[in-house]
Amino acid sequence: MKHRIQEHPAGTALPRVELTYRKTVLPHGLRVVTESIAHVRSASVGIWIDNGSRDESASLNGISHFIEHMVFKGTRKRSVKEIAQSIESVGGYLNAFTGKEHTCYYARVLDEHVGLALDVLSDMLLNATFPAKELEKEKGVVVEELKQAEDDPDDIIHDYFEREVFGAHPLGFPVIGTERNLRRFTRADLMAFRQRRYSPDRIVVAAAGNVTHDQVVQLAERHLGVKAFRAMKGSPEDLGPGRLIPAGEVASRTTNHARPIQQAHVVLGTVGPSVRSHHRFPMMVLNTLLGDGMSSRLFQNIREKYGFAYTVYSFANMLTDSGTVGAYVGTDAQHVEKCIGLVWKELDAVKRSHVPARELARTKMQLKGNMMLSLENIPNRMMRLGASELSIGELIPIDTIIRRIDAVTADDVRTLAREYFREDRFSTVTFTPNGKAAASLA
Repeated sequence: MKHRIQEHPAGTALPRVELTYRKTVLPHGLRVVTESIAHVRSASVGIWIDNGSRDESASLNGISHFIEHMVFKGTRKRSVKEIAQSIESVGGYLNAFTGKEHTCYYARVLDEHVGLALDVLSDMLLNATFPAKELEKEKGVVVEELKQAEDDPDDIIHDYFEREVFGAHPLGFPVIGTERNLRRFTRADLMAFRQRRYSPDRIVVAAAGNVTHDQVVQLAERHLGVKAFRAMKGSPEDLGPGRLIPAGEVASRTTNHARPIQQAHVVLGTVGPSVRSHHRFPMMVLNTLLGDGMSSRLFQNIREKYGFAYTVYSFANMLTDSGTVGAYVGTDAQHVEKCIGLVWKELDAVKRSHVPARELARTKMQLKGNMMLSLENIPNRMMRLGASELSIGELIPIDTIIRRIDAVTADDVRTLAREYFREDRFSTVTFTPNGKAAASLA
């Protein structure tokens, strides 16, 4: 059986670990990407699906996340308990997540149990039975998860913000969905959606750690080959017109929600660049400068200088064709307007003046250092493999990323800030206490 194999050419400029990246495309379109790291005894394996909440209609919002839950509730080969014990019994762990664009089922195990991990993951992916009893039980579990999210204002406020930015576009849908939708999902809904979306050409197997590429390819052929998908009746023709591209510009919106909380929460931002944009690396530098870490401008000003907030940061979330940029502040209700003003003071500063050379150099070093340190974590490597393959179709070598970060100039940062940091395009969402907050422990 012939496969298309893509490898980065050897060269002294590439870090050694990058030379172990390999990619194979199986005949039915499923992709296998690996990074071999021989000096560890563990491996992280993930099955990634090019499907997330943005691939849902309004009436099906939340179904991708619900399917992610339900695949743990029994397959044709394993019971709920057997799934849970399969990986934990050998000292590993099994988990999954759903995002705006991707779903991932993953496991971390000792290298000798990679075959078991891929067996269990593929069984869940293809053979989940969605039993009626477990379906109704899990609806209650996910509804409780939704309620828990609503009780976590510094997290859920980002869902409200994305709804303001993207409106009725699927990117404005919450990943978890709505209680109304969750309550009415049927087994047939789940089966049909999985059949449409979980086709092999939309799936990536990513593995990092003490594995060999050929080993993972053979396991993928065994557990996720053409025969394994015959029971999946969906086809790409069932997918409809494809993902809708969101608007590149949005009008300014401001909303306030009174909630039974003790602290006010504020998110302000707008549509940002995609992961494929030439603005990607300048935006990474700009975001680090503004609000990533204790040395950032927002932290030093709002927290250290004025003491208005415990948590303050900026964000730049990049998707395949869009993204969001902005800032978050948690503060006392009486300081909301002051904090918004201070955020805009920093945004205007990077629009008005070039970042000093020393500060720009420090920011780049911080960004590069954080990136390199994250690569010492094997699960992070697997996540980078899978997400990169689905988002851009390749793994960009670290030395290439470093060169692109180093190439960012002060003029690039100011130009980018002027393009994105415009008040007429910014949306602001605020959660304020409604006077019904629970008393503190004191």
